[in-house]
Amino acid sequence: MAGEFLSDNVLDFGLDYIATDIGDAALRVDICHTQAPVSYAEATSTYTCGNEQDITTTGPANGTTSGRKITIDAITVGDVTATQTAGWWALTDGSSILIAVGPLASTQAVTSGNTFTLTAIEIEIPDVVVS
Repeated sequence: MAGEFLSDNVLDFGLDYIATDIGDAALRVDICHTQAPVSYAEATSTYTCGNEQDITTTGPANGTTSGRKITIDAITVGDVTATQTAGWWALTDGSSILIAVGPLASTQAVTSGNTFTLTAIEIEIPDVVVS
């Protein structure tokens, strides 16, 4: 029977780590090219082609499909730092930890010196599936 149910409170603790423990002021979203980054260095240096550090989050709230989620509000003026085709987003704590990575809804050609936009990003922890 162990592991067949997790309270929303347990799921919220993981999501609260993003919004509360790290805090919106420290969060950073990078858009990345080539492949999904698997480390902080890859997200913020190797594959980055732009970033935004003025992040606002909402939640935790009920997940879209199940469980719980946190939403990173839409980005309207991210700074493009390299001319590339972005295909991924990466969320970090702004200093050393890669928190989450996901594909963009569609790739986006960006030019250094311009700005980029992203729709809201949902990070969802699904409910435990009972077998």
